Amino acid sequence: MTEWLDPLGRGLIVTGAIFFFAGSLGLVRFPDLYARLHALTKADNLGLGLICLGLALQAATVAAALKVLLVWGLVLIASSIGATLIASTALACGLRPRQRRPPPGVNGQEEDMPR
Repeated sequence: MTEWLDPLGRGLIVTGAIFFFAGSLGLVRFPDLYARLHALTKADNLGLGLICLGLALQAATVAAALKVLLVWGLVLIASSIGATLIASTALACGLRPRQRRPPPGVNGQEEDMPR
């Protein structure tokens, strides 16, 4: 039974690391605080979840596996609270989310259209 758990656990850990990399890339590339928070909370929580599942599959005892999964649950709670506090503080300080500009020709911008 354990001969397929070890490769599955390793695969989950590698996949989780890829999600961590994607979240870090979003932190660097996205334009404003709110998009960066979204990238970090979503990708990193999923990445951590996959890593914790991979580690739980490779744990020696059920108690150790449950401890790893408990860590994941606590981090989920803490990161959601932290992201909410950061976003609400930024909004209270006047930092508004970046607005998309409408495409040319919308809302009376016909003069921007190529002729």
